[in-house]
Amino acid sequence: MVQTNVTWWKGFVFLGFSSFGEMQLLLFVLFLSLYLITLTCNVFIIIVIRLDSHLHTPMYLFLSFLSFSETCYTLGIIPRMLAGLVMGGQAISYVGCAAQMFFSASWACSNCFLLSVMGFDRYVAICVPLHYVSLMNPTLCAQLVGASFLSGYLFGLGMTLVIFHLSFCSSYEIQHFFCDTPPVLSIACGDTRLSEIGILVLSLLVLLVSFFFITISYACILAAILRIPSAEGRKKAFSTCASHLTVVIIHYGCASFMYLRPKVTYCLERDQLISVTYTVVTPLLNPIVYSLRNRAVQTSLRNAFTGSLLSKG
Repeated sequence: MVQTNVTWWKGFVFLGFSSFGEMQLLLFVLFLSLYLITLTCNVFIIIVIRLDSHLHTPMYLFLSFLSFSETCYTLGIIPRMLAGLVMGGQAISYVGCAAQMFFSASWACSNCFLLSVMGFDRYVAICVPLHYVSLMNPTLCAQLVGASFLSGYLFGLGMTLVIFHLSFCSSYEIQHFFCDTPPVLSIACGDTRLSEIGILVLSLLVLLVSFFFITISYACILAAILRIPSAEGRKKAFSTCASHLTVVIIHYGCASFMYLRPKVTYCLERDQLISVTYTVVTPLLNPIVYSLRNRAVQTSLRNAFTGSLLSKG
């Protein structure tokens, strides 16, 4: 392993999936395919919700912003990862690494807050349906989305500052495919305990606070569903939440495993596989599990496709 002083040349090198040898080409094809599907589906969701007036409701507004957030998150990570699979280890400047960490952390935190907002939306729709329209008005929806993104940027900035005030003098090689906090922290020299505590505190604030509000929302939703007299009514009410719960479980499960643990438990090769889940697989869940399984979105997509064919004919 080449040793150098990063403070001298201000850069790092991603080793990515170099340990996978000849499998890198197969991984490139797999990840590229998944990424193109993710990008296409999320863009379609955004366009369809924007153009179809029937989908101009809070639920679909939040879905479109979640798709937008996931698209921005993957754009900052996956193209560089794909290039690394083809060309091998890639260099990134010190400033570029900090910028990538800031934006990826910001979008990831924003996703957590957006999922929390979507849980609140489901609570209002099921528990106080008669007041849904007046409560979830355009002004409140805009404020909730704005607060989600602003909070995400502030936490992303905090995580980046906690990491990049450290010195990196032992190695410039990052055993990862992007500048995530655990792998960058693992190559810092000196006493990193305060930084570990800082990352843990920030991660706890993001994950536990947003998950707490989701839990409260679903506790109220469950109580309301159990009061519905008919089994068909309970099933219908729960079906409106099933996709959201699926995304929440996978998103929070992966994020908690990565960030709510001490540095001594890091296993970089295993952590790469977990990172692939929430950078490649999880963003695909939003359009497929959450949106494309929704009947209203399916109908809108079908109408848009049919209209496109008729206009060409």
